[in-house]
Amino acid sequence: MSRVAKKRKLDKTRQDRLYFDSYSDVTIHEEMIADHVRTNTYRTAILRNSESIRGKVVLDVGAGTGVLSVFCAQAGARRVFAVEACSIAEQAVRIVRHNNLQDRIEVIRGTVETVDLPESVDVIVSEWMGYALLHESMLNSVLYARDKWLKPGGLILPSRAELYITPVSDPVVEDRLHFWYTVKDQYGVDMSCMSDFARRCIMNSDITVNSVSVEDVLSHPARFAELDLYSVTAEELRSVKGQFRCESFGSAAVNALCVYFTVTFPCPDKPQPLVLSTSPFKPETHWKQAVLYLDAPVDVVQDTVVSGEVSMYPSEDTQRLSPDVSRLCNITCH
Repeated sequence: MSRVAKKRKLDKTRQDRLYFDSYSDVTIHEEMIADHVRTNTYRTAILRNSESIRGKVVLDVGAGTGVLSVFCAQAGARRVFAVEACSIAEQAVRIVRHNNLQDRIEVIRGTVETVDLPESVDVIVSEWMGYALLHESMLNSVLYARDKWLKPGGLILPSRAELYITPVSDPVVEDRLHFWYTVKDQYGVDMSCMSDFARRCIMNSDITVNSVSVEDVLSHPARFAELDLYSVTAEELRSVKGQFRCESFGSAAVNALCVYFTVTFPCPDKPQPLVLSTSPFKPETHWKQAVLYLDAPVDVVQDTVVSGEVSMYPSEDTQRLSPDVSRLCNITCH
């Protein structure tokens, strides 16, 4: 079992300031809106739920530039409260006015925990997901809004989240580790002793965000956690964990575990709900995938069982910015 390395401790006020400041620059908003899978899935989900939105009051938690608020207004919302804590709220005001929606969308600067809405809401919409789903801990704000402002029987978009894991082989890491054995041939200096140091630096226990190639996935994914946004509590988010069991496709070296998430939107007019997936088997999103490296690679063959337990919980030092992860992994050949 391993845990991510401790970060320098930050008080909560500074954590929040760093977090919100990171959303004050145009780059992150450009990245999110340019993510067609993300933005179009939200737009489709909102429009498919127009019967529940038309004439109703909507709360957009962490509204950013206000694009989801605009989608809700386009779906017929009577009023939308776009709550945003960072300075990008000023741009959201401009966008709302530019689209002549200022009579229906009210941009409110502040955190959802501190603002005072004039009325309860029928719908909560939020794009709260971070890397490995829980990075940023923004889901807590959605749950706060649900408990304080959502009317009984109200709608939450998205309404469910699931976490998956699968063993992978990362050839780039192996190439980087092997590099130190090639230095002598190139320059006449034996630096192979750097390999262990490089392994500790590269394959540490922190979450790494990478695009995982389908060719490097070694088994069918296993779901290890599910969150129902209508019922999950902030206390339960303090430890999101579950067991997993996978069987490898063939012979390879497992050197990492890939974690990804899906979120689900109810669609009353369709037989199936709408799913936004960050799986390596689906079109890439800006979330990519989270990679947890093993301390050392393990060889597997066809049907080798890879099993264990994953626990995700807020970092004690930087709760707003990153989760700690522990995992116990067993690899058994049968």
